[in-house]
Amino acid sequence: MSDKGTQLHIELDRTSPVPLYHQMAKAIERSIESGQLAPGERLENEIALADRLRVSRPTARRALQEVVDLGMLVRRRGVGTQVAPVRVRRKVEHTSLYDDLANAGRHPSTSVLEYSVGAATPEVAAALELPADSQVVTVRRLRFADGEPLALMTNHLPREIAPTYDELADVGLYAALRSQGVEIHLARQQIGARAATAAESRVLGEKPRAALLTMERTAYDPAGRPIEHGVHLYRASRYSFATTLFAP
Repeated sequence: MSDKGTQLHIELDRTSPVPLYHQMAKAIERSIESGQLAPGERLENEIALADRLRVSRPTARRALQEVVDLGMLVRRRGVGTQVAPVRVRRKVEHTSLYDDLANAGRHPSTSVLEYSVGAATPEVAAALELPADSQVVTVRRLRFADGEPLALMTNHLPREIAPTYDELADVGLYAALRSQGVEIHLARQQIGARAATAAESRVLGEKPRAALLTMERTAYDPAGRPIEHGVHLYRASRYSFATTLFAP
């Protein structure tokens, strides 16, 4: 590494139909994904990159911007281009965030912010298919990855199957449900985005009105009974959903 930033070894195939900027961007992506470039590490600037690889400055600029747009690089005034903090990429599957983090080699931990019992709101009662004013347990948790806030999760469950406060502090919600014989067969969810409120920004350690990914999910047991309804907020700067699409 030099004082002007890390110089990556990038091989360009000038006979390929793939644009040079895209070849450069993919090489930078691979270096980040493999760990060759660590979070916070600074890259050489676009002028130095262009001169060293014998490409135009717009080509170098576009290559870096492509990786910035993926959320893998960040540009900071007075600092330059740096590798972004580790971002959780989660497949849109029927899994828990706790399990996904553990399987990815991250260290998940949880702070239970609220554990209360009360009458379900009309929206929650409808989602859980319960009579109006049924008693439900509401749990609000802050999920951390390697000690850094990642997600703010609110879940509502029928009182008779809800895990205890202590269980939810130690393991994920779905693992706690499985431990008492409650199996999850499928879930319906809706993914969106919005700006964080002031309170959410403080809890998640984000800037005011930072972008948040939202997920609203209702999970069902094998008999088709709803067993939990949740609304989760994720830091868009640290988290993304991934899907695989098939042609019809």
